[in-house]
Amino acid sequence: MTLLDAPKFDEARDRRNRMLTYGSGGLILVLIIGFWLLSGHPADWPWNWYTHLRGRHAINSFMESVEKNDLKKAYGIWMHDPNWQQHPDKFGMYPFNRFEQDWGPNSSQNEYGVIQSHNIVAARVFKNVLLVGMFINGRKSKALFLTYFPKDHTLNFAPPDEELYLGP
Repeated sequence: MTLLDAPKFDEARDRRNRMLTYGSGGLILVLIIGFWLLSGHPADWPWNWYTHLRGRHAINSFMESVEKNDLKKAYGIWMHDPNWQQHPDKFGMYPFNRFEQDWGPNSSQNEYGVIQSHNIVAARVFKNVLLVGMFINGRKSKALFLTYFPKDHTLNFAPPDEELYLGP
């Protein structure tokens, strides 16, 4: 076959290939945007979006348990061990009675009073953790910052020098 004997141009095949290419590109774009929306609109790199998704879910579950005053379930979420009562000695660094003092409704350590609502306003992957800032009980003055560790799925208080800018 020579150059002059080239096959006839197949317009239907060309149109089908273009539609497949554009459709695939559009589907990938829709999936990326959907995953970004599902993970909470993070202003972070796409490879950190799954950490945002898991971290926000864990912190929302934790705070909902604290709001319902179900501190045993909340402690299980905090330590990422729903069966923590079977081996409480494993958590000697932050035992349940100290957790109860920090998060209980009658706690003197809790500066927010009885926790009734929360609103996550900022989240950012910082070093190897997800740092999350939230307002408790509608307060806009003092945000609570928690960290989510993606390797072991535990929660903790953020160090005092690590905070996110929440705006004016």
